[in-house]
Amino acid sequence: MPEEAPEMTPDKTPAVSQQGDVKIGVYTCYCGGNISDVVNCETAARALGRLSDVAVSRTHMAMCSDAGQAMIETDIKDHGVNRVVIGACSPSLHEATFRGTVARAGLNPYLYYHVGLREQDSWVHGDDPQGATEKAVRLMSAAVAKARLLEPLDAIHLTAEQHALVIGAGVAGLRASLDIARRGIQVTLIEKTPFLGGRMAQLETVFPNDQPARETLRSLIEQVLGHPKITVLTQAELVGVSGYVGDYQIQIRQQPRGVLEGFSNLQAAADVCPIDLPDGFNYGLTRRKAIYRAYDGCYPVTPAIDWEHCTRCGECVRVGGQEINLEDETKTYDLRVGAVVVATGFDLYEPHHGEYGYDELPEVITLAQLIRLLALTDQGKALQWNGRQVRDIALIHCVGSRQIDGIHEPQPDGQVNPYCSRVCCTANLHVAVELHERYPDIHIYDLYQDIRTYGRGHEDYYTRSSADGVRFLRYHSDEIPEVLPAPDNDSWPVMIRIKDHLTRGVELEVPVDLVVLVTGMMPRSIEDIIRLLKVSPGTDRFLLEVHPKLRPVETAVPGVVLAGTAQGPMNIQESCAAASAAAAKVAGLIGQGQVELEPFVARVDLERCDGTGACVEVCAYENAIALEEISDNGRTSHRAVVTPANCVGCGACVSACPNRAIDIQGWTLEQYEAMVGVIAADLPILEMVR
Repeated sequence: MPEEAPEMTPDKTPAVSQQGDVKIGVYTCYCGGNISDVVNCETAARALGRLSDVAVSRTHMAMCSDAGQAMIETDIKDHGVNRVVIGACSPSLHEATFRGTVARAGLNPYLYYHVGLREQDSWVHGDDPQGATEKAVRLMSAAVAKARLLEPLDAIHLTAEQHALVIGAGVAGLRASLDIARRGIQVTLIEKTPFLGGRMAQLETVFPNDQPARETLRSLIEQVLGHPKITVLTQAELVGVSGYVGDYQIQIRQQPRGVLEGFSNLQAAADVCPIDLPDGFNYGLTRRKAIYRAYDGCYPVTPAIDWEHCTRCGECVRVGGQEINLEDETKTYDLRVGAVVVATGFDLYEPHHGEYGYDELPEVITLAQLIRLLALTDQGKALQWNGRQVRDIALIHCVGSRQIDGIHEPQPDGQVNPYCSRVCCTANLHVAVELHERYPDIHIYDLYQDIRTYGRGHEDYYTRSSADGVRFLRYHSDEIPEVLPAPDNDSWPVMIRIKDHLTRGVELEVPVDLVVLVTGMMPRSIEDIIRLLKVSPGTDRFLLEVHPKLRPVETAVPGVVLAGTAQGPMNIQESCAAASAAAAKVAGLIGQGQVELEPFVARVDLERCDGTGACVEVCAYENAIALEEISDNGRTSHRAVVTPANCVGCGACVSACPNRAIDIQGWTLEQYEAMVGVIAADLPILEMVR
């Protein structure tokens, strides 16, 4: 009979045997000197080659390079290596690289173990090469002990709904929605307020190109509305979440608009409405009614009822008739989505009462209010505030940013904002340039700690402001300026005292007509979303990504990604870039209709499990493990059953089980014990190093 053809892998190379004798390949990387400058890699490799079951022990200048990977592939194919141990840089950086290497050679990708010799050894023991080399041998020996017990594992494959939920319809949410839809994925975009656009709609122009903000935004909104795969729900919020990546069950609650589409008699309805409110769009500079439209050209163009303040008196119904329905009911929608994008935006810092005279002196406003004041002032008209023409104006940086404990008043949660809001400096200088262009006779004072115009073209605003005659005064964070009412009969209503460190600490008094506080960004209050999605805020209270460089828009919850200023202070360009990154991540995750997850989840030995339920009690993840009734030969019992999609492999259940009936695949108790045994043992091969 002819010899049976060998089993082939997808790339037509003979499949490597993963059974029988264990043959371990050990590879110690120089990491371009990051490791080898401290660890004697050649000596370590020779010592490791003496361990049982080690078939080859090699070194390379850069194991992640094409040549280094080719060496590993050759050993697997030609020398029968069926377990791989690599000592190199952080596994978070190149674990996926080496899994791909062993898979290309026909080996199961989970028959490989990675040791972080750079972070765990050479970088922390640079002053002790001998000790570092011994530690490298011990760490790699422990890895070999685990490798002997590795088993082939299969990635978890889940069917994925090709549908994404985007929360928040500011510029980031709009950009993410459009980019996801263009990849063929259905999108539901929800916005809590009645109108789209977020804070960008409140700007007149955007830096660094001075394009009209609302025209640019309108173009994006029109593209979103015109895309057949995007559904937009305003006045809608997330109220329920269950399931897992690829198959989240979402519940959305939508408030009624109260006004039928096409209603055109807004002015008459507003005239009879008895409610009079500060207009949030203009930051309280103007007033509005409980039936309103955010701004001219907004979307939707249909007005909305402000249900929080509407008393349902019916006066607007008398004018609008059946086109206004104050008894309309809330709707609830149930969706199944594969992924969620959080683009909830930011809040502006609200100065405390009395902070720089805010809320005490009428001449103290915020930069956001100044932007709207300029928008509300007709071209050619003098800039006025509180009945006076503005002749001198001071802008104070870092209000609500770069705060210091003990100097600045904390937020209600007891924390100050120590971070830089990044965008404020350029936004401030952008306005200063506009002020000078429109009102060249106004004297502008800029009080700052540091000027941080970090983006491309942003520094030009500083250069132009300097050329325009803006007077810069620098203060230190522990000597913040004082804003005081001017003495009686003074020509100016407000006086600022500052110790100017550009003139070696000279104390100055600056009389002005208007003080503008350049407030920073604050994380939006979204405790309900944090609770429902189980995402985590960072120490700055913005939502936290897994890794700022390697996984910059992903959260620790699979399938939940971040876009824009929900993650931290960003300008519009950065928000759009982050939104596009989030869209790419969503498309890569669910675009093929299938999600692949790592197999490092709990596994129950049903023969050992006696259904105590201890594992269920300690599990912190919803529906990850549960007791189920099992029938065997007419006898009914309860056993623990794991739902791999919900399990994160934390191991809490392993420690709780009284019968050792649970293990984590790829990290079993037996493997741990083997590694600990080697770490604690007196290894004979260390004599080769000493």
